[in-house]
Amino acid sequence: MIVRPKPLIASLALATTLAFALTGCGDAEPVGEPPLSEEALGAIKENPGAPTRQLARQVDDLFTMEGLGETRAVVLMHGGTIAAERYAPGYDADTRFVSWSMAKTITAVMIGMLVADGRLRLDEPAPVPGWQRPGDPRSEITLRHLLQMRSGLDHTEAGPVPNESSEVRMLFLDGRDDMAGWAEEQPLEAEPGSKFEYSSNTTVILADIAARALTDSEDPDIRRRAVATYLQARLFEPLAMTSIVPEFDAAGTLIGGSLMHATARDYARFGDFLRNKGSYRGTQLVPRAWVEKMVTPSPESPQYGFQTWLNRPVKGMTGAEHPLFPDRAPHSLFAMIGHMGQYVLISPSKKVTMVRLGHSDAPQREAMLQQAADVIELYPES
Repeated sequence: MIVRPKPLIASLALATTLAFALTGCGDAEPVGEPPLSEEALGAIKENPGAPTRQLARQVDDLFTMEGLGETRAVVLMHGGTIAAERYAPGYDADTRFVSWSMAKTITAVMIGMLVADGRLRLDEPAPVPGWQRPGDPRSEITLRHLLQMRSGLDHTEAGPVPNESSEVRMLFLDGRDDMAGWAEEQPLEAEPGSKFEYSSNTTVILADIAARALTDSEDPDIRRRAVATYLQARLFEPLAMTSIVPEFDAAGTLIGGSLMHATARDYARFGDFLRNKGSYRGTQLVPRAWVEKMVTPSPESPQYGFQTWLNRPVKGMTGAEHPLFPDRAPHSLFAMIGHMGQYVLISPSKKVTMVRLGHSDAPQREAMLQQAADVIELYPES
């Protein structure tokens, strides 16, 4: 005997099956969740690589959830194409956002190109003229030490009195006209290579070294043109980073530790270039080996490579203290991080590059990063 389903039950079963298929593997609105706005859904591109509604919800939360600070832009790439893009009111795809310390990673790529060109040596004494006098212990500082923030120089990035920090003094006070000169004059406080100390001053020294590798001139305009031309020809133009504007000080030194300006899409483009180990559309702009060095943990700081933050656990460091989230994402993930909540999060194993730009204080950044981790967790390992 054949038992036929009752019409009502059959209709419900068919509706459920169709809803499952049409929403993408059951990507339906969770029970109890408020409906997604058109803006939230419109941020998600076709075939984003993750369940559409879940992705829309998680990106929307970055803009609307209490306690995360102000998110101004999110650009998410998966497999080299934009999967999601959204801006807060007053910002759009043409807005240039200040990099703050995300610029450090760009400076590290420039140094890598100069090493590949044979103009600089990674493990030889850093070519800073003021350190090469007989008996000067700073002559032991290498380019590798500078890249890994373990020069030993007396650079204090931040402290209880803001105008006493090395960064503020260099950028805005007594060092502002010749930032590298001021940073290079500081004495040692530790043996070179023995101590990790994050420092924007250190990156400006790297920018000065790059300028000296490109020109013998001390003329600020010539130094500025030499570095700007090199970056444009070798990096920005090949990457189609048409919006980027780097700043220079009065001495013609790139302020490579903190002051570049670009659109969210261009930051995403640069991050994805690093995800592809220095390759863009089949062209190797910087050696793969250099990018691998950039994401190799420093012996004095497992969470840091060459001017790049790493999602590696650190013994004795709590989740709140870590700059990223090693308990929530692959340890191969790495990041460009800037002051007050600028992030380019790069996960090679998930084929994801995520840009979040905005303004968040320290507690808000901790919460915001957990929300960013929720977005990244939607993507499978590949």
